[in-house]
Amino acid sequence: MPQIVRCSVVQTCTAAYSLSDTLDKLERLTRLAKERDNSQLAVFPEAFIGGYPAKSTFGTVIGARSREGRDEFQRYHSSAIEIPSTVISRIEAVSRETGVFLVVGVIEKEGGTCYCTIVFVHPRKGYVGKHRKLMPTAAERLIWGFGDGTTIPVLQESFVDGTTQNEIIAKLSATICW
Repeated sequence: MPQIVRCSVVQTCTAAYSLSDTLDKLERLTRLAKERDNSQLAVFPEAFIGGYPAKSTFGTVIGARSREGRDEFQRYHSSAIEIPSTVISRIEAVSRETGVFLVVGVIEKEGGTCYCTIVFVHPRKGYVGKHRKLMPTAAERLIWGFGDGTTIPVLQESFVDGTTQNEIIAKLSATICW
């Protein structure tokens, strides 16, 4: 008999340059996944928090940058999050209150560098790991740093079978690319 873990793949986008609106959206859609589908796991897109900067140039031309581009990059960097942070605490609270394990694409900042990152948040344990995109693709390299092999977790987590109520041990990991 197959074991069943109820999962939701959340296909949505960030609220551009608005961290608070994006976190509200994450909470609303996680609650919807729990209420409508009784989801135990919800996966949000790459760069959901912070945004994927499609069509943004940040004013870059090899050897030059524009003031407007620097200002846009400052807004983008300001929308990125640190790990740990109050944003991670809020995601932990959503996970805990709904009982949903969350896998969320974020733009992480550490120092002056942004990374395309996935965070894993357990409903009881809280933040349990992250993975930084190893190789930003093409022009992404202008705005995101490179990840490395130290952030490729394979997490062993338990879920309750939606049919039999038996415990299921699952291995979770993630990769990042469109």
